[in-house]
Parts: sequence; structure tokens; C-alpha cells
Amino acid sequence: MAGKSTDDKSGERIAKVIARAGLASRRAAEAWIAAGRVAVNGAVISSPALNVTLRDKITVDGVPLPGRARTRLFRYHKPRGLVTTHADPQGRPTIFGALPKRLPRLISVGRLDLNSEGLLLLTNDGGLARALELPATGWLRRYRVRALGRVTQEALDRLRGGITVAGVRYGPIEATLDREQGANVWLTMGLREGKNREVRKVLEQLGLTVNRLIRVAYGPFELGDLDDGAVEEVETAALRKALGPEIAAQANADFDSPLEDETPRHSGARTKAREPGIHASGRRYKSETGVMDSGPRANARDRNDKKKKRHRRDRSGGPRPSRPR
Repeated sequence: MAGKSTDDKSGERIAKVIARAGLASRRAAEAWIAAGRVAVNGAVISSPALNVTLRDKITVDGVPLPGRARTRLFRYHKPRGLVTTHADPQGRPTIFGALPKRLPRLISVGRLDLNSEGLLLLTNDGGLARALELPATGWLRRYRVRALGRVTQEALDRLRGGITVAGVRYGPIEATLDREQGANVWLTMGLREGKNREVRKVLEQLGLTVNRLIRVAYGPFELGDLDDGAVEEVETAALRKALGPEIAAQANADFDSPLEDETPRHSGARTKAREPGIHASGRRYKSETGVMDSGPRANARDRNDKKKKRHRRDRSGGPRPSRPR
């Protein structure tokens, strides 16, 4: 039958294949299929309940699915005021609109809400994004939190047993009271689930109002000294080591395929040309200009820039503020 896989009993579900190609999340791919944007072997399909193999010809909006590219991961310092989506119905600025145009088509590993900032992982591999989002992966997400109000360490320690807020059960949370600053407190928090607005809702239950939320680590990847709005690729060797064989196998990560060349790029609206990719060498991009800096000369420039710029440090010990308070 036209549009069916050449082998219905083998292969992978088509939404998974589209996600693994880095075009969209699996859920978004299923929405594309329902909208009639995906065709297999020349026939438009309407259901994601279809297995495909390497012999099948898949197109999205009439553009062939790109060949498998090397799995890549980027650290991004998300600023406040950006939403983690490709397109926002309310017209708010998005992280993907702020990213340099030279980057490949990326999807986020989880989200940070509009008023949150800090480390956000981006990848071209939907399988890797899904694997890293799962609580079963067990990676600790660490946050620096400033909140209005007062709390005791004893109350924070009780969060290690989990807490239920408005009928939602949150798993164990590690929380430390770092210091009091005026009417605020600074906390360090670690959690493994990352449910929607989890930190804000849990602290609100303790009588605290979060007014600054910074993610400083996601598993083995840290925000470090990455400038506000900057994005830096994790080297392939470092990524392979950080994932380990179990997570790499779960994500079906590919560390051997070539990097993307100039191939069509899909978006939530229509397709357009993809900008050339970069080498997996840990190069750093600047969102403001889209200029790529790498190598000894760039490192020297970075050092000189840091000497010239006298950034005001956050006296609480947190990351540098992105704007005056």
C-alpha cells in the first residue's frame, strides 16, 4: 500500500525518526503528521502509528528528511525575557530567534520559563533531548534562587522527602539556605524531575516568592562563565564521556556521522535553507552578532575583553546579573 513502510514489523516509528533527525520533538512531529505535512514514499500520512526503515523516503513539506547527522549538544545561557519555543502565539521573543543563524536546527532539552535564566541545553538530536528530559535519567538540575521572605534550613530539609502542592506530587528536592540578604533569601536547590514551574510552586508553599531563578547545572554540564546570551558547543568526546554508554544507547546517539552541511531546514511554519554548521570543537557563539569565536586568537580576545569589562558581581555569590537591580 502506498505510504506504508517497506517493512511494517521492523524499523522505528516515523515521529521518532523525524525527531532524531533534529527537525522537531516527537510530539511536534506527530502534530505535523496530523496536519498532513509528512509523506512516506510519496503518499501523505495522517497517523504516527507507522514504522519506517532506511529504505523509506520521508518528506516534510515536500522536503526530503535530511540524512542522520552527528549528535551535538550546546550549552546556552538563556537570558530572562525569552520563551523557550520556536514560535510564540503572543509574539514574545524566543530563544531560537535570538540564537546565531550559523547554528543547525536545534531543540531544547526541557524548558526554562520566561522569567528564568541560566543553563539551557540545546541539541540537534530529538532522541537525545527525550532521553535527557526523562526523570529516569537521574540527572540533577541545580538552581540558584533568590526569594522574598524567610525560611529555615529545617523547613528546607523536609523537602528531601518530597512534597505535594495543589494535588501535584514533587519528588525529593535538595535545598540549602545560603544567606539572607535584606528581605530576600538566597538558596541553592537541586531536583531531578523538573516539572512545570516546580521551584516556584514548591517555595510558594513555604511562604516564599521567587524573584530570581538561575539554573547553574544540568547533570554534568554547568553554566560556568558562559556569558549572558552566549552559546557554546560541547565537544563530541566530552559529550560521549558525559552521557556514558547507557544514556547514549537509550538516545541512540550518533557520534560518528558527519556534521550537517548546507541542507534544508524545517520549522514550525515552513521550510527554509539551513545555515552551514560548525565543527564539534567547543566553539563559542555570540547571540548578539552571530559571530563565531574560536581558537587561540579568540581566547586571547576573550581574556582581553574580560579585563576591559568591569562586570558588577552579584554580592550573593550568584552569577553576574544581566541587568541592574
